[in-house]
Amino acid sequence: MADIALSDIPVTRTSASKAHYQNAVSESAYQSDKDINLLSADRPTTTASLSSSTSDHADISVWRLANIVLAVSGITFLGSFTTGLLTIGLPQTAQDIGLSEDLILWPSSVYSLASGSCLLLAGSIADVVGNRIINLIGCFLVGCFVTACGLSQTGIQLIIFRTMQGVAVSLCLPTSVAIVSQAVPAGRRRNISYSVLGFVQPAGFSAGLVLGGVMVNTIGWRYGYYISGGLTLALFVVSIWSLPADRRDASGKINLARLRTEIDWIGGIISCACLAMLSYILAALTNDVNNIKTPGNIAMLVICVLLMPVFILWEQRQERLGKPALIPNSLWRNSVFTNVCLMVMFSWAVINVMELYCSLFFQKIQGLSAFQASLRILPNVVIGSICQLTTGLLVHRISAFYLVVGSTLLSAGAPLLMAVIKVEWPYWYDAFFAQALSPISADILFTVALLVISDVFPQRTQALAGAVFNTVSQFGNSLGLTVMAVISSVTTKHAAASPADYESPGPLLAGYRAGFWAAFAWMMCAFCIGGYGLRKIGKVGLKRD
Repeated sequence: MADIALSDIPVTRTSASKAHYQNAVSESAYQSDKDINLLSADRPTTTASLSSSTSDHADISVWRLANIVLAVSGITFLGSFTTGLLTIGLPQTAQDIGLSEDLILWPSSVYSLASGSCLLLAGSIADVVGNRIINLIGCFLVGCFVTACGLSQTGIQLIIFRTMQGVAVSLCLPTSVAIVSQAVPAGRRRNISYSVLGFVQPAGFSAGLVLGGVMVNTIGWRYGYYISGGLTLALFVVSIWSLPADRRDASGKINLARLRTEIDWIGGIISCACLAMLSYILAALTNDVNNIKTPGNIAMLVICVLLMPVFILWEQRQERLGKPALIPNSLWRNSVFTNVCLMVMFSWAVINVMELYCSLFFQKIQGLSAFQASLRILPNVVIGSICQLTTGLLVHRISAFYLVVGSTLLSAGAPLLMAVIKVEWPYWYDAFFAQALSPISADILFTVALLVISDVFPQRTQALAGAVFNTVSQFGNSLGLTVMAVISSVTTKHAAASPADYESPGPLLAGYRAGFWAAFAWMMCAFCIGGYGLRKIGKVGLKRD
């Protein structure tokens, strides 16, 4: 398959942003006369159950709630906005600052790489130091580094500032979850709050694409970063007033000494290093399969493979000695937790693959412009936003099993439709329905998975719960893009008569079809996992008495 340029991708999500919005519920939120709770039955003994914290949630007014949601969702919106701005404006940006062709994808890649590799450690630190203070630090740093991106004079400067922005965002993502969990009791209002957080992600990215395109052609791409950075710093000021105070010890101060004794530093460092190297390797393979042959990538792959059992053995040791463990191995014996993580990985892999390869199909096979392709992918964004908003209203009324399994089966139809599509078919005959069905599973599973994963972790470690979900979804995104790129590339080369035909519509279409069939198979795997593993999950997100 030919190299994929960002300018060829009109509308895609960034799953690194997608997991910003974790939710937490108590054990009683899963229990009713008709709903069987597997979470309590399978909960590992080494992980504390969520404490009954109804008294911890003061009766919060609608105005106060709106300000909290505005503060945490604003970071999500502006982060997605800058990603959309970078996507649409990268060709002009690269020309202005002299970004070489071999580094053209790095400003986008390093952001996700940096944020994804730091999430688990950032979540652990926030649970000890305090969610509010870590979120404020992250918000301030995001504003500074976004502004710095607009001031970049060289390609290396832009890459460095985007990397630091990714690290700063990793401070905001898990803490946003814990802040809402701390401020809003389980129930309809919390569900809706997180649905809003899910809605602003595609909205921010779409706004970045549209307004970014206008800015690039008028006042310049730098002003997009100036405006985003300024708004983020303004949001920092708002957050100082609106975010609820952290829970403190008896002295009234945040006990920084707990950083040494209550955080699994070795496990966090191992996970950060392993995730960073794995993300880099997957990104390199996505660009060119032959990159795996380079000595540097081979060395990192070997180190990454060796670190995986080291991490497992270290977590087992920590758990056996009763010491803090980043992710205790016993968590994976919880069948619901394990199955939900697998479904999240498959679903996030497929939805991002669908967006990317559909855009390539419209442009490279049907010969449409990037703007026309954007319009054809727009139903994906619209339906996804609607699902985010409505799921918060329905999740506590309908069994999560039917929501997840039904939506997964519907979304499996999206890659199937694209796998059998004919080039000459009108958009409304096939492709439209593929775009409409594609986001349903991921956006419904989004809320359900957050509730389930958060419930596995104690109330005091909700930031880590948010980090776990974010890490799983981001890994699914990277893994999906890499596997599909390899399948598509190999199929394209096999279908081409000679290397000169690699860019011909026929071989490219064969590669895209193979990718769509693989995506369909992954969605059916997710359907089977959900159909068996979540069959007794019942309702989630119920109000606590």
